[in-house]
Amino acid sequence: MMAYLRIGLSALLAVLLATIALANREMVTVQLFPETIGNLIGFNFGFGLPLFILLGLAIGLGLMLGFIWEWLREHSYRAEAARLRRRVAALESDMAKLEKAAPAAVAQKDDVLAVLEAK
Repeated sequence: MMAYLRIGLSALLAVLLATIALANREMVTVQLFPETIGNLIGFNFGFGLPLFILLGLAIGLGLMLGFIWEWLREHSYRAEAARLRRRVAALESDMAKLEKAAPAAVAQKDDVLAVLEAK
């Protein structure tokens, strides 16, 4: 059921993106500086792209910047989780050592525990 839903939504997204691409095929010029500043400094780099490619690049760049921003923002949480994982591993190691040493200590107290349980 979920596979059909995923395929259906992917197909709908593909149709939507194809429609947007066909509606925005006009060429647009992307320039480094506004025309007046480019004329003033004597240099203005520019190139032409179809609008749908420019829109796709802008959306993709925005997503990538957002992912990087979130990854950097969550660094402290990941560091704390790693520290806690190391602490848990150390405590589990200590607990395993104590469990290995415990049978000798429990064997000595079995008589006392038997008396207590008998009451």
